[in-house]
Amino acid sequence: MSTERRAPLDRRRVADTALRLLNEVGLDGLTLRAIARELDVKAPALYWHFKDKQALLDEMATEMYRRMAAGASLDPADTWRERLLKANRGLRAALQGYRDGAKVFSGSRFTGIEHAGQMEDNLRLFTAAGFTLAQAVRALTTTYLYTLGFVTEEQGVQPLPGERREGFDMNERARLMADFPLSAQAGAEIFEDYDGHFEEGLALLIEGIGTRYGVA
Repeated sequence: MSTERRAPLDRRRVADTALRLLNEVGLDGLTLRAIARELDVKAPALYWHFKDKQALLDEMATEMYRRMAAGASLDPADTWRERLLKANRGLRAALQGYRDGAKVFSGSRFTGIEHAGQMEDNLRLFTAAGFTLAQAVRALTTTYLYTLGFVTEEQGVQPLPGERREGFDMNERARLMADFPLSAQAGAEIFEDYDGHFEEGLALLIEGIGTRYGVA
């Protein structure tokens, strides 16, 4: 008779299992029933912890944030520009680690206040640099939403780094759009070199923020 004891079923263990399963089945295939099978429990056991799939997504997003924050190294000496670069590069890298990671994160509500410390630190840095609180919030949320939207679109083409969905062959796209030459050429600007395009877009935003609010 085995004496091995399973780890207790709690919200964090369920979220951890769901994140591992996410890379295999994607968001559409991620069901409470599939997670229960992976945990070797009956599906109703999960409803003690999560009333529905959105509640689970909230916990998954929170766990993603915990992992991202644990690996972050934000220097107190950062300028506001450096902080935006580091924070959004880190967010993109974290989201890319999971199939449909941006979709999971988008619209989810954190289940704890782990993010409050980093948020407070960012707002303190920005207001010390000359931003009003409202301007600081706008700068931080606008770049955050840019990154979230960018990765959502990126993962629609490349669900995971090195993996590319069918239907995004640039030569075939150019052939189909031969009567629209500029649009045909634009394909490479939209669906290739995501690293370069992300960095350029982020730089545009940061320059615009500095100009708009008159902060060096």
